[in-house]
Amino acid sequence: MIAEDAATLFGVLSNSDRLDVIRALVEAGPDGMSAGNIALKIGASPSRTSFHLNALSGSGILQKERRSRNLNYRINFKTIGALINFLMEDCCKGSAELRDCCTMR
Repeated sequence: MIAEDAATLFGVLSNSDRLDVIRALVEAGPDGMSAGNIALKIGASPSRTSFHLNALSGSGILQKERRSRNLNYRINFKTIGALINFLMEDCCKGSAELRDCCTMR
């Protein structure tokens, strides 16, 4: 991943509602969730949730598919993984100490 692409993705993620969506969908796993269930989970109105889902799916962070009358969203783990790899490998230059900071609790 190049720095410009990473910066764009970080820009899309720079909202607390969008981070709540990401967390809810990571928790949901590969099956994802419907837009309505995401709105309930994050405590946001359907219109506000839809706005954020469109931004996240437009960036490639989320994938969406129609299931009968509903849209279902799930994390694009390939995109998120590339972003994490960008931070850990490119920015940290492979430093074991910096990489370990993400595994400490």
